[in-house]
Amino acid sequence: MAKGLIRIVLDILKPHEPNIPSFAIFLSELSGVDGVNITLMEIDKETENVKVTMQGNELNFEEINRAIEQYGGSIHSVDEVVAGKKLIEEVTTPQD
Repeated sequence: MAKGLIRIVLDILKPHEPNIPSFAIFLSELSGVDGVNITLMEIDKETENVKVTMQGNELNFEEINRAIEQYGGSIHSVDEVVAGKKLIEEVTTPQD
């Protein structure tokens, strides 16, 4: 079982092309990636702001970042990271 990154959630700004389905397939073909979920958050005349969730074994952040830049995108923020042997879901606490 993996001991590296197993889930990462990114806020990404990208041009309209490639379209979201093509972008998802491209990212899903990176090493260690089992699945990709992309949600459109905002759109304007030239760009799209998308939330990208990637899950797999031994995700390589540097490779993911290079791939996003290759397609003309940029990471605005890393919103969630899960590392280790198994996925731990966030729980609600009384402070939330």
